Amino acid sequence: MKDHAGQSISVWMATATLPSFSKLLMNEQADVCVVGAGIAGLTTAYLLGRAGKSVIVLDDGPIVSGETERTTAHLVTALDDRYVDLERLHGEKGARLAAESHSAAISQIEQIVREEHIDCDFERLDGYLFMPPGESTDLLDREMAAGQRAGLTDLHMAARAPVASFDTGRTLCFPRQAQFHPLKYLTAVAQAIVRNGGRIYTETHATKIEGGKSARIDTRNGQTVTAGAVVVATNTPVNDILAIHTKQAAYRTFVIGATVPAGSVSKGLYWDTPNPYHYVRLSRSASVASDVLIVGGEDHKTGQADDAEARYVKLEKWARARFPMMTEIVFRWSGQVMQPVDGLAFIGRNPMDKANVYIATGDSGNGMTHGTIAGILLTDLIHGRDNAWSTLYEPSRKTLGALNTFAKETLNMAAQYADWVTPGDVKKDVLVPPGSGAVVRRGLQKIAVYCDEAGQLHERSAVCPHLGGIVAWNHSEKTWDCPCHGSRFDKSGKVINGPAITDLPSAEALSSGVLNQ
Repeated sequence: MKDHAGQSISVWMATATLPSFSKLLMNEQADVCVVGAGIAGLTTAYLLGRAGKSVIVLDDGPIVSGETERTTAHLVTALDDRYVDLERLHGEKGARLAAESHSAAISQIEQIVREEHIDCDFERLDGYLFMPPGESTDLLDREMAAGQRAGLTDLHMAARAPVASFDTGRTLCFPRQAQFHPLKYLTAVAQAIVRNGGRIYTETHATKIEGGKSARIDTRNGQTVTAGAVVVATNTPVNDILAIHTKQAAYRTFVIGATVPAGSVSKGLYWDTPNPYHYVRLSRSASVASDVLIVGGEDHKTGQADDAEARYVKLEKWARARFPMMTEIVFRWSGQVMQPVDGLAFIGRNPMDKANVYIATGDSGNGMTHGTIAGILLTDLIHGRDNAWSTLYEPSRKTLGALNTFAKETLNMAAQYADWVTPGDVKKDVLVPPGSGAVVRRGLQKIAVYCDEAGQLHERSAVCPHLGGIVAWNHSEKTWDCPCHGSRFDKSGKVINGPAITDLPSAEALSSGVLNQ
């Protein structure tokens, strides 16, 4: 399903109404300023407010308008990075803390749902990990042993997952996972933040974030927030140049939602193991006669492929082969996943920064639980309380076992700068089709040219203001995506994903050498 602008739309966006908040119109002060109103930012603000801190939340769009609204909302201890690998990278103790923290995150969400009386379709259910047809199930045995060493003692093997339409073969069962409607949940959390005295300002873009004796957040419209501490919860930090961005990579992941007859697919969370892998769950439909089967996967590195249509087709083909009761594809969307080199989020004090600047990033495909862990852990850190998870999620950590992955990702990132010396996508901007974009070489410069439906050309610099990568046009989302660190800009050059914090410079500014926004 697509909206009138041609952009993909998620089942959550279509089935929830978010509350509106005002822009920041004057200078403000608080104990803590949270930048970013996704699950990490709102959970942090909620828990800090409950603990007695005055909190301001800033977001440059409506609340939950970033990657949180594009989740498939699996709440799991069955992590995308297997316990076999987490144990190798972080030791048995680290794997145990990872399992403990994600389990605690699910329980924290369940507790908030209960205490705030939130109607968000939260329910506990089992999850099933299975291999592709014909492959050895040895990985499942090793994963069960590693998971049990990590404290997940109820893990067990089943002959097959409870799906009648296809035989998964042996499957590893993770009991008491969960799912919910993330927008309904976070709408209620935002309202509770305000009831507890917090302030939320939307359509307020932070342009500069500085720590110190008093943290300072400058905004595009000229207002400033000062605070005792600042939490940057913007999916990937917009206040860093290199500290974190060399340790994680941005990927696009793709999702379809198809109607199935109500009751035709057993409730559960389902995951397979190929690369790219697939993940499946059910959601309630507006019709009592049907459910929505949500199927995701087919990831690629952001800005390094422009074949979304083919990936949606692959998802549908994979799903229909296993769930033949699928009827109409009613939703489809993509989202951004930040993949750390060692499989776990970066939550805590920002490296090489003042002590009162904190970050939460590196969702690693488990953003709902990692975001909730961030709320719990950052609340403790800001209050000066010990937390057993702090070392595991320390943003400045160096994981020796991940050096090969780090080197591979660094080489991949460096290779993207070769785009500086390649020709443009088309020779002349007049060849850009209406409703599309292309990068055009103009002498030594590269220009991002968007041609609107009326044939009018809109030109921006194709150089990402973060670290100078050359952006690429994303036909499906109608965005400019940077292949180096995952920054994304709308068709007019407005920044919509960090780490860039400013828009693509105008072509005129590029020509004159004046690049300030």
